[in-house]
Amino acid sequence: MEQERELIDRARTWLAEDPDAETRAELAALIEAGDLSELANRFAGTLQFGTAGLRGELGAGPMRMNRAVVIRAAAGLAAYLKKQGHAGGTVVIGYDARHKSADFARDTAAVMVGAGLKAALLPRPLPTPVLAFAIRHLGAVAGVEVTASHNPPRDNGYKVYLGDGSQIVPPADADIAAEIAAIGSLADVPRPDTGWETLRESVVGAYLERTDAVLTNGSARDARVVYTPMHGVGRTVLTAAFERAGFPAPLVVAQQADPDPDFPTVAFPNPEEPGAMDLAFATARDAVARGEAVDIIIANDPDADRCAVAVPAPDTAEGWRMLRGDEVGALLATHLVHKKAGGTFATTIVSSSLLSRIAAASTGTPYTETLTGFKWLARVDGLRYAYEEALGYCVDPEGVRDKDGITAALLVAELTAELKESGRTLTDLLDDLAVEHGLHATDQLSVRVQDLSLIADAMRRLRSQPPAVLAGLRVSSAEDLAKGTEALPPTDGLRYQLAGDEAGTVSRARVIVRPSGTEPKLKCYLEVVVPVASASGLGDARAHAAEVLSAIKADLSRAAGI
Repeated sequence: MEQERELIDRARTWLAEDPDAETRAELAALIEAGDLSELANRFAGTLQFGTAGLRGELGAGPMRMNRAVVIRAAAGLAAYLKKQGHAGGTVVIGYDARHKSADFARDTAAVMVGAGLKAALLPRPLPTPVLAFAIRHLGAVAGVEVTASHNPPRDNGYKVYLGDGSQIVPPADADIAAEIAAIGSLADVPRPDTGWETLRESVVGAYLERTDAVLTNGSARDARVVYTPMHGVGRTVLTAAFERAGFPAPLVVAQQADPDPDFPTVAFPNPEEPGAMDLAFATARDAVARGEAVDIIIANDPDADRCAVAVPAPDTAEGWRMLRGDEVGALLATHLVHKKAGGTFATTIVSSSLLSRIAAASTGTPYTETLTGFKWLARVDGLRYAYEEALGYCVDPEGVRDKDGITAALLVAELTAELKESGRTLTDLLDDLAVEHGLHATDQLSVRVQDLSLIADAMRRLRSQPPAVLAGLRVSSAEDLAKGTEALPPTDGLRYQLAGDEAGTVSRARVIVRPSGTEPKLKCYLEVVVPVASASGLGDARAHAAEVLSAIKADLSRAAGI
């Protein structure tokens, strides 16, 4: 009974401070109903601020995303910035079209002004890359993007950038979290009703001018594209960028063209999720049936920092095939090498090793790997190009030091048009890469859970009893990444290198296991490299790689107990 009274008291204390009528009503109803189970879920702790900022389900209470949580986060960030010597500096704030995003952005602006900083609010819901660009363009000391990216409709998030335009990394995340924890009553957080600047559309224009930098003057531009913004905020910016560049206007998937925070046509607004691209495939098929040419399909996620690509696949029921992020990453790298782009190419430890082969085969292209996430990739010295397998690509680090689904789309369209001029396709170029470097086949074993302890149990099991053989391939090395390496800081992950088979049908393989940083998932990243003597052997190589990947999945699942 004492614990129940304490829970109700905490809820009532929170209710008294909650500045939002909607969440106040929600919490008051839970208290009135005596719903102790739901109250316990919402007051079991606080939503933790980390290197991904904040992300979680909307609702009342400290374990949900709401205005009270955001105000505390903004106040903590403001205190951190002032301690770093940035008093009076400008914080740029962007937001997407999700539920409460505009409210969270205005609250952040008010807190910054109340703390003696300047705040500049983007003029409307815009892609995350515009915010990342604006930080550097305006000389800001930090930036905040209110977005949950491709999470479910009931989620929202709070992503923090520092003045170099890159996302926060340790120890900044822990330092900001400590400042957030030190915030007392919300009544003590000044939040004036005015005082921040709402930026003009010229900041979008400046971003669009910068997008031209990724293309080669006079390059081919006749790529016919079907495009979906996935109910997000990418359409107006992407179509404007394509128009500026001289590409034909993309054919936009009508049912997903406008921002809609409920994402009514998809279960998850993520191009990688099953069924998410069905409407785009149907739009492309209908266009072809009308006699219109369609070369590729491009999709952005809802905040348009990711870019997905699909290519014609006449032998499939859909008529189209989604390219994996690693395939697009290799294509863009090859295109940039052809354009003689100078600087370091980088990817993450969970992405395909093919990028290292492409860099090694070019002249003087440095290559490096980082931990998962663009917060690490953006900090690579001399960076020219970076990608991660989760559809994130940085093709203009001087403009946007983060993944950017708009400029990546432009570069994919340019490559498609150049290949088209010579009667070739993206698929043809992927075949060339497989023959030159071996077929680098990748896949994932991804397990979504309700109970996070299941992920911890799986990691503990793999650490105590690591597999010796997967799919008949000997595990030649097993690394616990929590201990860190010479090149990598510690992270919760495991990496297994697998030797090739005696018959020579597999050159090598690799498995990395890690908990997701943004979703309740255990993610296992698999790669198998199969030698290919000539293009005629690609079919057999792909079939064999698929068999080996499937067997690795099954063996790894058993070993992890998931």
